[in-house]
Amino acid sequence: MTKLSVIQTRERDALVDDLRSLSPEQWRSATLCGEWDVEEVVAHLGAASRLSFPGWLRSMIGARFDPDVHNRRRLEEFRGSSVEETLERFAEIGPIGLPRKESVGGLGEMIVHGEDIRRPLGIRHDPDPDGLLVVARFFATKDFAVNSKTLVQGLRLRAVDADFVVGDGPEAEGRLLDLVMAMAGRDVVLVGLEGDGVPELRRRLA
Repeated sequence: MTKLSVIQTRERDALVDDLRSLSPEQWRSATLCGEWDVEEVVAHLGAASRLSFPGWLRSMIGARFDPDVHNRRRLEEFRGSSVEETLERFAEIGPIGLPRKESVGGLGEMIVHGEDIRRPLGIRHDPDPDGLLVVARFFATKDFAVNSKTLVQGLRLRAVDADFVVGDGPEAEGRLLDLVMAMAGRDVVLVGLEGDGVPELRRRLA
């Protein structure tokens, strides 16, 4: 396994450990990922691990390039007959390898969706710092899954806890994890950011 795959596997295992402590009610809790509850986000991650790029493309064509239809079909295909079964399936997945096997995009999916689940539940997790830094640089330079590069164009992002500074323009400063979540389109993390670029980032996310 590559270093990124090893990190992604550790992130999956950490999420599995947190999920095992949830009550049945918490499994139905809202997440930061639109209208999906916890089980749906877990099933989405699991479904992504089963897709190669050709498989993803076929699914998108079948969904008439509607990502909501694609995602709903695949997560329903992955989820079990109970949350326990969904969790056990998720605990055995391999690394997400989209858009290509060695891409950092899969690690980004695992980190972001892990936070989508944890933050509303008040669960604190610090992702692998090297992996998080790679994801941050990827999001700042690529539009993948979300238009992260386009979102922060013309802004300067600075992490207070990592060697990460990108862009030129009004600045948004904060924890690297909050910057990653902001680039992924999660506006709730903006309360943790400071700088004259935050109002513009908030406007774009709105």
